[in-house]
Amino acid sequence: MPADDRSVDGLIGLYLDVLAIERGLARNSIEAYGRDLSAFAAWCAGRRIAEATALDRVSLEAYLVHLHGTGLSARSRARAVSSLRGFFKFLVADGWRQDDPAARVKAPKAGRPLPKVLTQEQVGLLLAAPDPATPRGLRDRAMLELLYSSGLRVTELCTLQLNQLRVDPPVLLVRGKGDKERLVPMGPAALQAIALYCEQGRPLAPAARASAWLFPGPTGVPLTRQGFWKAVKRYALQAGITAELSPHTLRHSFATHLLEGGADLRSVQVMLGHADIATTEIYTHVSSQRLHDVHRAAHPRAELRRRPADEPTDPE
Repeated sequence: MPADDRSVDGLIGLYLDVLAIERGLARNSIEAYGRDLSAFAAWCAGRRIAEATALDRVSLEAYLVHLHGTGLSARSRARAVSSLRGFFKFLVADGWRQDDPAARVKAPKAGRPLPKVLTQEQVGLLLAAPDPATPRGLRDRAMLELLYSSGLRVTELCTLQLNQLRVDPPVLLVRGKGDKERLVPMGPAALQAIALYCEQGRPLAPAARASAWLFPGPTGVPLTRQGFWKAVKRYALQAGITAELSPHTLRHSFATHLLEGGADLRSVQVMLGHADIATTEIYTHVSSQRLHDVHRAAHPRAELRRRPADEPTDPE
């Protein structure tokens, strides 16, 4: 590149060379910067903006509007802003520009993806998948019932000990993140499945008889998170569930179905063991039908829908 080349393409190339040679960035990082900045250079060329010194904040914001119009995700647009900020900081530091138009450009919030949840029908199919005629099937059904009944993390479930179980009232003393303890209620279906496993499954599993763990594996030690999750995926396939699953799918379903059933957010927060209620708020994506029902039951103007046809209504 000529020493006086101030073109957008030329300075982007120089910037990428600096990242590779002087700063030693990883190849993948440089390629990511390159893709973002090449797209920006192409946009500039389409608007006949030849030199990087001709760009201002209005130009950059117009580019972000363009990216939004292409349907690019907020996360990808935020990454593009990060690439532009790095590029313009370089231009200022290297003396190509006196000002930094990207410094005050706001990146879109990437947001947090909504959790994947199963329908209540899918949960029922998954819970019924383990074979209750085998000790392993009894154990796995009890684990699945408890996972859905109490919203435990998979690690919390796998490391439960017998002395953490309380029958009257039916609750679990759970040790969660940061070794914090919380009491979590158990539903009757989960309690029944655990009782059946303890009465019929554990006595037939030699390693489980003397184990202090509630759900030990074949050697008497707790199941690993990975081992249990492989079993869940196998049961989902067996039940014909094609929805995308994660280790926390039943936990997500537990929270979502509670809220859909009318539970308050604070109670769900306590049961999940979230330190911040903002973390629990992600589960408030209740069904549109429930929102519609709540609105119809609570809003005073909803009565307008049920007025007789000849009854006058407000002009507004």
